[in-house]
Amino acid sequence: MLRIEGLTKTYRTGDAALRGVDLTVGKGQVVGLIGPSGAGKSTLIRCVNRLVEPTAGKIYVGDTEITGLGRRELRRVRRRIGMIFQEYALVERLTVMENVLSGRLGYVGFWASWLRRFPEADIAKAFAVLDRVGLMDQVDKRADALSGGQRQRVGIARALMQDPDLLLVDEPTASLDPKTSRQVMRLLLEVCAERGFATIVNIHDVGLAQLFLPRIVGLRAGAIVYDGPAAGLTAEVLTRIYGEEDWTRTAARDDDEDDTAAALAIEAERRIVAGAA
Repeated sequence: MLRIEGLTKTYRTGDAALRGVDLTVGKGQVVGLIGPSGAGKSTLIRCVNRLVEPTAGKIYVGDTEITGLGRRELRRVRRRIGMIFQEYALVERLTVMENVLSGRLGYVGFWASWLRRFPEADIAKAFAVLDRVGLMDQVDKRADALSGGQRQRVGIARALMQDPDLLLVDEPTASLDPKTSRQVMRLLLEVCAERGFATIVNIHDVGLAQLFLPRIVGLRAGAIVYDGPAAGLTAEVLTRIYGEEDWTRTAARDDDEDDTAAALAIEAERRIVAGAA
């Protein structure tokens, strides 16, 4: 679904954020992107939807190479790419429903979006999506009245409204407490398994990455230094990614969450196989 070849990003200052990154994420795969601050994680996912322009390399979403697209063609491709932001990126004065419906802006005309007049089918879909993420009782509440966990659920719902093939998630738990972080990660994995998204999750919490994300890509200084299963994140590998530290006390996986994460990974794999059949 997503193929990245030789992706490089060098800023005008001469700083190299990405150095020849090659990465493939198949339909239904969920990949955790980890690494120290400044490793290039956020730059990578922003290059994928061209919020940041790559310096060199190619990016394919399906069979479409997006690195050379003009504005109109890029807008069409971005319909297929959902984005969930660390700081939620909600319009604070709008309601939950209005923020969720903004996920359809790529499909309706300018004046319809300006006047917030959406087709009845989109409104019905928004109710269904809000029910799925557990926010039916918050439909008419303004975004600035929500908790951090509720805001992130609105962000997930908005991305689902796009019907994307590819989901990019930037630090979804950075502002959340540990319990809410687990709930949000569990919800993400569930909807990815249900819909078969190819997904990249940029995450700073190694413990959560080990607990929920079946495949981990480790970046250091703009280059991939690890790509493999979460179980392979040994102390040696973590040192390669982050540098010297006592990695023997990384977060332990409790049995219930371990079983949940494993079941979600199995379901995602089942959907991949079924889709290929």
